[in-house]
Amino acid sequence: MAKTFAYTDVGQVRPTNEDAAAIVPQGCAIVADGMGGYAAGEVASSLLVETVKQVLTQTPQPWDEEVLRGAIEEANTAILNEAAKTPACEGMGTTATLVDYSDGKRAVWAHVGDSRLYLLHGDELHQVTRDHSDVADLVEAGTITPEEARRHPKKNVLTRAVGVEETVKVDAGCFPVERGDVLLLATDGLTNMIGDAEIARLIREHPNDPAYALGAAANDAGGRDNITAVVVVCS
Repeated sequence: MAKTFAYTDVGQVRPTNEDAAAIVPQGCAIVADGMGGYAAGEVASSLLVETVKQVLTQTPQPWDEEVLRGAIEEANTAILNEAAKTPACEGMGTTATLVDYSDGKRAVWAHVGDSRLYLLHGDELHQVTRDHSDVADLVEAGTITPEEARRHPKKNVLTRAVGVEETVKVDAGCFPVERGDVLLLATDGLTNMIGDAEIARLIREHPNDPAYALGAAANDAGGRDNITAVVVVCS
């Protein structure tokens, strides 16, 4: 069985934690970063996690890309329905990053927004997902560097989120994994605070609780947003 570790914290600036995370016992990790006024972001991220968990537990394994994509689409509908009946939740939305590692030989993922899925294979850290944000578009165009993107004033402007429109476009895919490979799901409150090299180092140097080590480092670096990390060590 894979080893899993999870950490979430409000950080040093935000009044509430609008991140949500879960590990489905059958072998899927979920991270969501909510957005919206009042407590609406918290509502959106929680609805995303709970809806995905419900869909997966009611769906026989194996879960392929279409199952994970469908779970996010159902969460999109649930968030829109809640916003329609609760005025304080109008305009809320959330990111969604899922990875199913139950197979042991491959990971299946689905993703919307700017939370991230990484694979640490040996000493090489690879960002699997693409951020759906204005800043990511600028990086791809070569206008700014990844380091500049972490400090860009528009780094939180998303081009895609769950619960914002009637239909949501979900990226999905799969890749092989080996024993000892590490999967990291993280919200931007972590990845905006510490760079990829530091992320890889902390995971390698803190095998007993890498998620806590990552979260603590992001807090020490300023904690300007909610911080969430889920780490899966493949076996």
